[in-house]
Formats: sequence, structure tokens, C-alpha cells
Amino acid sequence: MGNVGLGLTLAALLTGLMTGCAAEKADSDGATGATGASATTTAKVAKRGGSVGASGSACELPVTFDIAEFWKAKGVDAEEASAATGDLADLADAFLRQGPVTMACEVDAKPAGKIGFLRVWTGEPGDTDARAVLEDFVAAEQGASGARYSTVKAGDIAGTEVAYVTTSELLEETKQEHAFAVATSEGPVVLHLGGMDTAEHEAMLPAYELAKSTLHTTTG
Repeated sequence: MGNVGLGLTLAALLTGLMTGCAAEKADSDGATGATGASATTTAKVAKRGGSVGASGSACELPVTFDIAEFWKAKGVDAEEASAATGDLADLADAFLRQGPVTMACEVDAKPAGKIGFLRVWTGEPGDTDARAVLEDFVAAEQGASGARYSTVKAGDIAGTEVAYVTTSELLEETKQEHAFAVATSEGPVVLHLGGMDTAEHEAMLPAYELAKSTLHTTTG
């Protein structure tokens, strides 16, 4: 792809990501702010709408998991974004990389009437365990605090989960976040659930629980 085509593709990708991030952080009437991190408070699981991760799916990953009904998955080509130069490269790094992992897939809740994403991040193979990867992931997120870690069963894999909050200085509000990480032979995988605010985040937790409970590795 030529420089013009790459620039247009990357600009479109980053515009979508920036729009999604802005929507997650936008204020809304009746929003509920979180005052501290807490573990997942509900075991309710969303109705299955499909799956991602396998070859030929919207996102090919080291793991597979089910996504909630009406949620829409889209692969993120970080390698193409990395080929950009100048300001586009800086934007790509800011939006597509967090700590030791790179965004590989995002599952959009908007078709289901909610505002937020379940995003999948992947890392390079190595000896680092899931807990260490998750700690670095949270440490790299601006405004993160109150992290509480626990060992969880993610489908057929033992993993680590974290509940924490992020505080936006611009919006002067705090909201809940959840993520879990697993280690695979192809590298670590982090699934992160955000949301426009804490109320929206909590409404999307059943989709997060569905992903966590149905996760399987696609490698030996």
C-alpha cells in the first residue's frame, strides 16, 4: 500500500479509536462515578451472539471466546499502523499500545445499545506471567488507581483479573474498569472492558463474563 493509502487507512482507524475513547470518557446525565475498585459483582452472563479468535473470524487471536448478542468485533492491524511515520506513528503508539501489549481486536457494544468496548490486547511470547503483564497494563493507563488483583479461571485457562478505577482530570469523574489476562504459547492476552461511565460499565459486565467463561486457547 502506498504512503497515501496507508495514511488514509491509519487515519480512519485512529479516528474510529479516538471516537470510541472519547465516547467512553464523555459525561452524561445521571452517570454514576465509581469511588473505588471492586471485584466483579455479578456472575450474570450475556446471551451468546457469536465468537472470535479462530481462523477466519473477525479477529484471529491466540484465544477464542464468545461475544454477546449484537456486539460487533473488528480486527485492529497494529502492524500497518506501525508502518506510518511522524504524527500518525505517535498516535498509533498512543492508542494501540499499552504497557507490554498491543491492541489486536475490539468488540463494540453500540449495536447492542450500550457505549463501550471489550478490547483484546496481545503481547510477545516470553516467560512473563499473566499477573505481571496485567500489572504493567494497568500501570500504563493514565489515571488508574485502586487496582485489586485476583486469580480467576478464564474458560479452560488459569488467569489473573483486575478491577480498578480511572480518573479523568479533564472530566473530573472516576469510572470502573475490569480486565483479565492469560498466558498462551503465543504470548499474553489481555481482555479489557471499559465503558462511558461506571453505570454503562456495569451494564456490560455480563458480556465480559461471557468472554471470560468461554475463553479457550487456539494453540497447543
